Amino acid sequence: MSLTQLLKDYADASAAKLPEEAKVIMENAIEDVEMSKITAKALKTGDIFPSFNLPNAKGEVIKSLSLLDNGPLVIAFYRGGWCPYCNIELKALQNALPQIKEKGAQLVAISPESPDNSLTTQEKNELSFEVLTDKDNNFARDLSLVYKLPESLIALYNKFGLSLDESQGNSNSELPIAATYVIDTNGKIIYHFLKEDYKLRADPSAILEVL
Repeated sequence: MSLTQLLKDYADASAAKLPEEAKVIMENAIEDVEMSKITAKALKTGDIFPSFNLPNAKGEVIKSLSLLDNGPLVIAFYRGGWCPYCNIELKALQNALPQIKEKGAQLVAISPESPDNSLTTQEKNELSFEVLTDKDNNFARDLSLVYKLPESLIALYNKFGLSLDESQGNSNSELPIAATYVIDTNGKIIYHFLKEDYKLRADPSAILEVL
């Protein structure tokens, strides 16, 4: 089953269980991000992707330029290990990793989660690719991928026991939109996926097509 279908099935099942008030808060939050037109400013296919030096789950600094010395690079931004849609995406990427490697490419995931939480996410999903921490969303902000959550959604997440403060180690209440890039060895973006709706993610089949 495709990642797209897995995400839809989960979203449908989740919506059936959620109270109407919670669904309205979540849907309004997505609409707010869509109305901000954040994706209009984000980097897209044909642009040059900036280099990064970010710590992995073990605190080791991973440099994008070093990775690109060995082939194209797939970069997936995710919200955090607390997000079920992110976990579904990460597992799908792990399943596609052998095919990505066969194409001579590498894969990294980037999140505002602290390294400790990233390590938990990596171990929980049995990920064998690098999971990097973008502290305070600073790198994602440079790419125009970051938005601030409305107070109503923050309150709802807290009610669910989800704390971005604990996940990220800050009180910014910010997250990156669902974004995936494929970068060639010259640093040029050859594929982009940008969605304000966190329930939608780049399908591995689309990624593999451009590699």
